[in-house]
Amino acid sequence: MRSILALVMIAYASASPSSLSAHEAHAGWKYEAYCCNGNEHTGDCQMISTKNVRVTSNGYEISLKAGEHRLVTKNHAFSVPQSEARRSQDEEYHLCLYPNEDTLRCFYAPDMSY
Repeated sequence: MRSILALVMIAYASASPSSLSAHEAHAGWKYEAYCCNGNEHTGDCQMISTKNVRVTSNGYEISLKAGEHRLVTKNHAFSVPQSEARRSQDEEYHLCLYPNEDTLRCFYAPDMSY
């Protein structure tokens, strides 16, 4: 049993990078594989409007209504500490929801340095 598990892990680790890579954001950069499932049409990551995000002293408050993210069917409010936000590579906000719309997996925010 252990040898079968070891073979499966080796096969997974040696899979081609393209089969394990995440889908791209609209600006052409890739979401991290941990954050993203699917592709640019069906994936759980996508850009959200700046109107959905409020910067606070503790991080970010994110409010979404149905339709403001491809997976969102009801109102949601998420809080993300600044230390947990990932840096967006296009100066936009992006949100990844997985395994369902109630679970914020990753949040990308623009660099706030001046």
